[in-house]
Amino acid sequence: MRFINTLHSGEIIRNIYLCKGKRSAETRNGKPYDNLILQDKTGTLDGKVWDPNSGGIADYDEMDFIEVYGEVTSYNNTLQLNIKQIRKAYEDEYNPADYMPTSEKSTDGMYQELLAYGRQVKNPYLRQVIEYYFEKDEAFIKTFKGHSAAKSVHHGFAGGLLEHTLSVVKFCEYMVNAYPILNKDLLYTAAMCHDMGKTKELSAFPQNDYTDDGQLLGHIVIGVEMIGDAVREIPGFPEKLASELKHCIVSHHGEFEYGSPKKPAIPEAFALSFADCTDAKMQTLTEIFKEKDGKDWLGYNRLFETNLRRSSVGDVVK
Repeated sequence: MRFINTLHSGEIIRNIYLCKGKRSAETRNGKPYDNLILQDKTGTLDGKVWDPNSGGIADYDEMDFIEVYGEVTSYNNTLQLNIKQIRKAYEDEYNPADYMPTSEKSTDGMYQELLAYGRQVKNPYLRQVIEYYFEKDEAFIKTFKGHSAAKSVHHGFAGGLLEHTLSVVKFCEYMVNAYPILNKDLLYTAAMCHDMGKTKELSAFPQNDYTDDGQLLGHIVIGVEMIGDAVREIPGFPEKLASELKHCIVSHHGEFEYGSPKKPAIPEAFALSFADCTDAKMQTLTEIFKEKDGKDWLGYNRLFETNLRRSSVGDVVK
């Protein structure tokens, strides 16, 4: 098995990858070719089939595991594979776990750590919301622990949703201790629940793509609906408290242009949006620099709207 992150320009390889994407296109001269996205647990690689009608290209579809033969090249400082041969792989020729990017941290360990934060919530109604999903709903727990937090950009790997959620809660822990204006119970509950809608917005690996509800509603609306489901099962749940919890979920992207139907209005909603944004951006930077290992200047990045450079701290002699 040759993992994508070990490939180098100029190599000739024959290996099995997941065909994550397949799109037909034409060159400027009108010649047809196929664009592929190949995936394993270390990342993705663009593939080009310049002669899709040749005898060496067998029938295959998107989401098939395929054996490819071709040359690794570099285009605009990015590796791609010029593919000469393709065949569908047999099930006994690959291990699906090799093709699913996975958190480097223990999901069981992270989940127990997350539950420990949940047990710090003393408000009986908010505590029951946490119990409803994170302690009693076994189907939700299984999905949540193995899910990604995004299709791409940040935490787009199995266990990513859990890793992101735990990080957001930890940011909130700091803010609760630093700013007495914040209600710990409300903020911790909102932080644990803020992205639970992603369990229904995105399909499981290897697809990790938007579901119908994900396209039509999005994880914010789905998450508010899930909070509503729990609240209705808890007798006497205060109406104002339910609205405040839902508001934190509704506004956690912070701005209208980022997908929040409401902007934050209460301190806990502001804190949650800051924590969510910070972890998402720092993880995005982590993944960018990890992918471009070995380079100092990475060039302009449209997400951050600036040229990115690796710091020189590693070069300092102590």
